[in-house]
Amino acid sequence: MTKSRSLPVITAFKNSPDKGRGLARDMRVRWALEEVGQAYEVQLYTFEELKEPSYRALQPFGQIPSYKEDDLILFESGAIVLHIAEKYPGLFPADTNARARAIAWIFSALNTIEAPIVERSFFVMLERDKSWYNERLPILDERVHVRLRELSHQLGNNDWLDGVFSAGDIIMVTVLRRLTSSGLLEQYPNLCEYISRAEARPAYQRAFASQLAVFHDTLKS
Repeated sequence: MTKSRSLPVITAFKNSPDKGRGLARDMRVRWALEEVGQAYEVQLYTFEELKEPSYRALQPFGQIPSYKEDDLILFESGAIVLHIAEKYPGLFPADTNARARAIAWIFSALNTIEAPIVERSFFVMLERDKSWYNERLPILDERVHVRLRELSHQLGNNDWLDGVFSAGDIIMVTVLRRLTSSGLLEQYPNLCEYISRAEARPAYQRAFASQLAVFHDTLKS
């Protein structure tokens, strides 16, 4: 008799600091699962619960998301999306070289594009009241602009990073959306259009609504 397989389980913030704007990293995993049509369950954790040994067994750094599928436990959103894309059809091209390029865009989004964006985000959040804030912010802005200019040039007039939508676009768009309130994206119309195209995808909208519902439920409780 074939053993039935359980639904994938991902973890997310019970009280997300992004207030339901789709910026928490579980959004990437939700979106990927929605794109491939795979049902999933979500377990919510408070910040205090993320520090507990039971959670650290899932995610050694006490972050979200983690991912559990039968006897497989994964952490790091990029690795989880990569696993989903490899297991289910729809997020990687059939062509071997195109698949390799899609994986390259996953790594590029996480290593090259996200690093200066996250550095700037934490600076704005944590050091706004410091005497050096106004002097240092333009430096961090320019580091972000360097990468945005390069990415904008590479994307050009294409709809997606490498011809067809892939897991690479999921990671890249969720990275870029961290800048939506900064004003830095306004200089790059093609990147803004790229984000809008992604946000219009039904799978994205389902994932966003699912994450937003957690915030609304928190307000009610």
